[in-house]
Order: sequence, then structure tokens, then C-alpha cells
Amino acid sequence: MYDVRSRDSNEFIDDAEILESLEEGRRLASDRTEVERILNRARECRGLTHREAAVLLFVDDEETLKRMYALAREIKERIYGRRIVMFAPLYLSDYCVNNCRYCGFHASNKTVRRKLSQEELREEVLALEALGHKRLLLEAGEDDRNCPLDYILECMHTIYSTKLRNGSIRRVNVDIAATTAENYRRLKEAGLGTYILFQETYHKPTYEFMHRGGPKASYEWHTEAMDRGMLEGGLDDVGIGALFGLYDWHYEVMGLLMHAEHLEAVAGVGPHTISFPRLLPAEGVDYSAYRLVSDRDFKHLIAVTRLAVPYTGMILTTRESAEFRRELLDIGMSQMSAGSCVGVGGYAHPGRTVPGETPQFHLADERRPEDVLKGLVRDGYLPSFCTACYRSGRTGDRFMPLAKSGEISNCCQPNAMLTFKEYLLDYADDELRALGEKMIDDELAGIARESRRNQTALYLKRLEAGERDLRF
Repeated sequence: MYDVRSRDSNEFIDDAEILESLEEGRRLASDRTEVERILNRARECRGLTHREAAVLLFVDDEETLKRMYALAREIKERIYGRRIVMFAPLYLSDYCVNNCRYCGFHASNKTVRRKLSQEELREEVLALEALGHKRLLLEAGEDDRNCPLDYILECMHTIYSTKLRNGSIRRVNVDIAATTAENYRRLKEAGLGTYILFQETYHKPTYEFMHRGGPKASYEWHTEAMDRGMLEGGLDDVGIGALFGLYDWHYEVMGLLMHAEHLEAVAGVGPHTISFPRLLPAEGVDYSAYRLVSDRDFKHLIAVTRLAVPYTGMILTTRESAEFRRELLDIGMSQMSAGSCVGVGGYAHPGRTVPGETPQFHLADERRPEDVLKGLVRDGYLPSFCTACYRSGRTGDRFMPLAKSGEISNCCQPNAMLTFKEYLLDYADDELRALGEKMIDDELAGIARESRRNQTALYLKRLEAGERDLRF
């Protein structure tokens, strides 16, 4: 039944194939020769099949796991360098008609619901720009009556047109419910960056159990959304993910990798990003029946995913603690949120609460963006606010060959330096400015191509003179 090119989700996410792959992986994980073969293949940065990845999912000795972690970091840095892309989620509305058992927004949860007016949205954007953000991820519950697509499009226009001194939002990614090809076209025309949709769980019986009502209850409509978007709706870049903790994590990784293989086969472009949310407490949610993932297993599955899909951007959320996020950055993560708020209207009025209103989930890392950046720099990472690829047309099938070959680093590294320099000039305190300037000097010296190094140095001088938004 397994057919990677089929648009039927029950065929490209084939339960029998997943179970067979996992059984074979469990058996071969004790074969040291086979494990070495797979690790050597991963080292070539060409990726792994889901069957090869299944073997690594069952590796359990600490020495081999450490080698996998080191290799995941090596692969990420070979393609993207030490840069970490920064973004912030922005919740537009918590109205929702779905009854997802794991989510604080579920329709049966008797909480106060609201959505941002355009004036409130402008306040949120100004607050985010004052924090230095350039890239947003829009979030909203599914409710066509209270939060129709026209509202999302209006919000995108408001965001792009709201400026604060040198601040502006340059890329708007959107995480909203699965929709029609026509709606994907409209999002693209409005300036969509990446369309992101989490599968939640690839295990169909669990999916149907978790989604008790509402449009999201259809496994097929949800799982086939990226096909509609890319093959009919004109989307270039899409992001996928699973909510780890709903079902067995080995199974979910297989589903993610098979989904990535499918998109590559039918659209010629795999996922631009893969996100790794882990189930956390939310109001009105009973967690007794879930399969929560330990830190050790979570780290394991992230490393395997980096080895299997080396080209993808891997997103780390504020669901994880500051200490654990630092550990996960060392095994191949390439994007992270900072200073996140997961309720409606929390940036412009931090600390203000609305009686009866609850966030979608509770955060584990509540540090200010500036403190996150200081931690990154001290650990040797280069914060990036870059949006150049999207605005220069390096998306979809124009981006992926550059990522797979590692050539994208010739843009990523200098663009990260330029956007971080903007941040240091416009937003940083003295401590971060001193840390950041030293890092930029070191990174500049490390650019191998002399012409690119000289041009980057010139752009840095122009930024100091007051120009903004210079990019390769």
C-alpha cells in the first residue's frame, strides 16, 4: 500500500510500513556494522531514508548516542553555520470550534475568548518591533465565524505596514488550520513566508481519538493540506511537525520523515522547517492517558531527525526550559523563539491578565529576548534576524539545492551578521553590544571568500552610518 507519490494520506503515511520499519529498526539497532554504515551515510549530508532512521531510533548505548549528537551538530553547522534564526509567535485569536483533547483552546473549555482588533494588533507589532523582532509566526484557533481568512489577511497587511523607527516585520509565517487551495493562494499573495501546520500525531487512531469534533477531526483533510498548498495553492515553503507526547515517539518520527519524503517526491521540495513541540500542561486538559516524552528520548529523536533531513530548518520552542534548550541547540537546532507570549495580546501589555482567559499552554522559558541573545552569544552562537531568502526569491525549489549543497551558508552567515548588527545598534544594552561586536568581528574574519568578506565589512560600516536592511 505504501506509495510515496500518492496524494492519499493513508498511502504515503502507511501504518503497516511504519510498523514494519520500526520492527526492522529495532532488530538492526544491535548490528554495529549496519549502524556504522548509516552514520557514515548521514555524514555525507545527503539524508537518510525513514528505514535507515528507524535503526538509529533504537540505538541505546550512550557512546553511540554521543556520536550521533556530535554528528547532528556537525551537519547543521556544515549547512547553516553557528547561526540561530530568531522569531516570535503572535496569537491573533483564541476562538476555536475544534475539540482537541490536548489544547487549552478547545471549544469545550469554558474560557473567555477574544481576538485582536487591528488597533490592538498594531500595539502588539510595535511592542515586538521594540524587542527587535523581524520575523513573526501568526497563530489562531480555527473558527471561520470569528476568525475568517479575510481577518488573517487583514492582519498580515497591518503587520507589514506597521513600522517603529528602524523596526519592521519583514517576514510573516502563518500557522492556521488546514484550508483550501484557493485560500493558500490568497495567503501567498498577501506575503506569506512559510505556511506551518503541525500534524499533531501521525497515528490515525490516536488522531481521531484526540480530535473529538470540528473540521480538524478529519485526518485526511489535515494530513493532505500541504499537497493542496504546494501542488494547487502555489506555496513555496511549508513547515511540518508533530506534538510529541500524544503517541509513541518512534512512530511520530517515522510519520514526519515519510511526510518529508512524500513532499520531496510530489513537489520536488521537502519541508522548509520541522518543529518539535512537546506536550505541556494546559488548562482543562487531563494528561493521564498521554505518552509523555522524556528529555533523553526527546534529544534522541531530534538528533535522528537532523541526520535524516539535514537541509531543513529545525525549530525549538519555548515549551522547553532555558537549560534544556541550550542542550538541544548543540544537536542541530537552527531556529528558536524568544520572549514568547502564547496568549492573545500579551506583548503590548505584559503581565496584564483577562479574567477567565487562559493561554494555549504554559511556557517553560520566560526569558526576555535580550537575555536569550546573551546566552546564545556566550555559547558561541550567532543570533540571526535574517529574512533575506524569502525577500530575494530564494524559496522552494530555489532554496533547497543551496541548502542541500551547503552553499546557503554563503548567504546565511553574512546575513546573520548584518541583522544581528542592526539589533546591536538599535536595541542592545552595553553588555550585549560588547559581546555581539566581538562575535561579529570573529565571524567576519572567518568568512573564507575574500570578496564576500569585504562586502560584508562594507555593509557593516553602512549599518553603523544609519542604513538598514542590507542583505545578500
